[in-house]
Amino acid sequence: MTSTDVRKDAEDSGPSGYAAARLRLLTEGARSGPPRRAALAELTDDWLAGLFTAGAGDLRGVSLVAVGGYGRGELSPRSDLDLLLLHDGSDPAAVAALADRLWYPVWDLGLALDHSVRTPAEARKTAAEDLKVQLGLLDARHLVGDLGLTAGLRTAVLADWRNQAPKRLPELQELCAERAERQGELQYLLEPDLKEARGGLRDATALRAVAASWLADAPREGLDDARRRLLDVRDALHLTTGRATDRLSLQEQDQVAAELDLLDADTLLRQVYEAARVISYASDVTWREVGRVLRSRSVRPRLRAMLGGGKPVAERSPLAEGVVEQDGEVVLARAARPDRDPVLPLRAAAAAAQAGLPLSLHAVRRLAGTVRPLPTPWPAEAREQLVTLLGSGRPTVEVWEALEAEGLISRLLPDWERVRCRPQRNAVHVWTVDRHLIETAVRASEFTRRVSRPDLLLVAALLHDIGKGWPGDHSVAGEIIARDVAARIGFDRADVAVLSTLVRHHLLLVETATRRDLDDPATLRLVADAVGTESTLELLHALTEADALATGPAAWSTWRGSLVADLVRRVSAVLAGDAPEEPEPAAATAEQERLALEAAATGGPVLALRAQTEPPAEEPSGEPEPLGVELLIAVPDQPGVLPAVAGVLAMHRLTVRTAELRALDLPDGVDGSVLLLDWRVAAEYGSLPQAARLRADLVRALDGSLDIAGRLAERDAAYPRRRGVVAPPPRVTVHPAASRLATVIEVRAQDAPGLLFRIGRALEDAAVRVRSAHVSTLGANAVDAFYVTGPEGAPLPGGEATSVARKLEEMLRG
Repeated sequence: MTSTDVRKDAEDSGPSGYAAARLRLLTEGARSGPPRRAALAELTDDWLAGLFTAGAGDLRGVSLVAVGGYGRGELSPRSDLDLLLLHDGSDPAAVAALADRLWYPVWDLGLALDHSVRTPAEARKTAAEDLKVQLGLLDARHLVGDLGLTAGLRTAVLADWRNQAPKRLPELQELCAERAERQGELQYLLEPDLKEARGGLRDATALRAVAASWLADAPREGLDDARRRLLDVRDALHLTTGRATDRLSLQEQDQVAAELDLLDADTLLRQVYEAARVISYASDVTWREVGRVLRSRSVRPRLRAMLGGGKPVAERSPLAEGVVEQDGEVVLARAARPDRDPVLPLRAAAAAAQAGLPLSLHAVRRLAGTVRPLPTPWPAEAREQLVTLLGSGRPTVEVWEALEAEGLISRLLPDWERVRCRPQRNAVHVWTVDRHLIETAVRASEFTRRVSRPDLLLVAALLHDIGKGWPGDHSVAGEIIARDVAARIGFDRADVAVLSTLVRHHLLLVETATRRDLDDPATLRLVADAVGTESTLELLHALTEADALATGPAAWSTWRGSLVADLVRRVSAVLAGDAPEEPEPAAATAEQERLALEAAATGGPVLALRAQTEPPAEEPSGEPEPLGVELLIAVPDQPGVLPAVAGVLAMHRLTVRTAELRALDLPDGVDGSVLLLDWRVAAEYGSLPQAARLRADLVRALDGSLDIAGRLAERDAAYPRRRGVVAPPPRVTVHPAASRLATVIEVRAQDAPGLLFRIGRALEDAAVRVRSAHVSTLGANAVDAFYVTGPEGAPLPGGEATSVARKLEEMLRG
């Protein structure tokens, strides 16, 4: 559709002509992005002008003004029409009648309308009282009517804004901060709000408002392109959903990516994140400049009075060679020569992070434009400055982002480009891959006093997930990359080997501690063989905790930490040559022994249900950590215990957070064998059931009189689960080398009510015995390991183990 076609269609000011032209424009595949938004705004301008002309007649002193996004000419397919009917107050009744002739046709088409009818004085008064109204008026654009009236309002509004900037800009900054706190950061969210989240379209509009104040201006490079990309995504979102939404939901991302001719949803998210990062960084720099200018204005009159006039000279304090602090920022010294000092970017960054100060935009851009590349391998000072930067704690994040915004990180570490802005489609992770790596370094900086080589810990934290930019197992790919990067930045051969080992096995401790039997010597030997030395084990322990804390709240707890610490203690003994060759009997607490003896005496299940709160062991907040309720069950050893207990808990709507099952040795003189189940559970909603009810149902489940499968099926039929994100298929694997006493079968699946019951029943149907179970839930993912044997208590033969795993996976897929 050409501009001539648009005007021809708009000659029919009725709804049908405009609606037809609008539909053709939105379904025209050849035009998208800014041209389509501009054409849609032009089409709408002409239609509204026709309505105004037909309704106004001889009325004078009135104009129709587009404000907000429509005023900027940025109409997405489902955008609101933000309109102001401006009048001089001479004929209010005629203006009200004209308003009806304008608004009703818009409503008849089902278009969203944000409208107002005001005189210039009323508009200015409302703007003075409501910051959002004032921001909309800054983009006021004349459509039709009295041009002088509109121009006068625009001039007055801009003058008001500039005169009131010292008061209104801090108010705007606070509004942006509150919105960011409420909506989160666009560059990290899996289902972001393109408009409201930090780094979104609202922040881009706020930057325009700051520029209009003449008080400060945003970095312009890349900003317009970032806004355009977010608007393009919003256009595609409106077209694919048919709704006026700014929320980029998971289930719509593939369609939106296809509409934009992108490879897949990950490519779409990465583009969104890159755009948001540009806007967020520009916001940080701009608000910092606003604060500097406002502080300068408040101090300058006093200084002039003291100094007798003249402009005060900014104080500069040295921080490092070629680096000084000035006016709350880190800048380059006047004698600094970036073209002759390739270490200067890292030295400036380390100095800024150590001082807790931001790097000035001018300094970073000068470094990016003039600095020479570092030689390979790096000189010792460069490596030391990198370690200092990584070990500076929370200030590292802002400094790193400043370097990254100007491309310096990818020049220092070319492999960084593959993980930059890379999304992680996992509810456990709260960051993109690159930000997670920096967050891990921040966390690792808290543990540098625990290890003998803090430099290796910090670099391993930076590199541990670097393989996620490559296909296949990221730990395997990361080991190769880490080896190359470590050599390039100047570590010797022994340190390179340690770093590559840390990256290769950064998940080893937490996975082993939560999914393997620590009483099995094979478990300990596998870990000991992987880490090799006690010093590497020490580093891996600290890296494991830093990684988990940086992942998100679901990835770490005091309970998990205690399991990892226990594993480290045992493996350390193996490395020192003191580990037991055979598993020792599990020691029971006094309460566990009491329950076991009661179960042996009564021949039935005995349980205890009590709330648990972890002590604040080494948590930064020092707050106790609630972990639901501890459920202890002692049952005489018999078939079907696992599915029976899991089924009863599912019936009572108890979510299993963690679960362990093991045989417990009874004191001498007591016959029989007892299984002990130590589980942590939480109610899906409502209060916890009484222990007596749980025990009664468990007795019935064990004797076969309670149809658990039928009851769960009835409940699922009555309350079907809502459809959400399509989860990846379950995976069941056999780990033949994990134990010589049993066969280890690991299940990874989407967590759901009754999942553990179904797994337990399938294992019972396969005629295998569960020697121990280690169940954990990470976000929406269940990761369960079962140590199983045949009826005689021996590990399953290879073929039989594979068959059991295959049947279990088929059951879960079904």
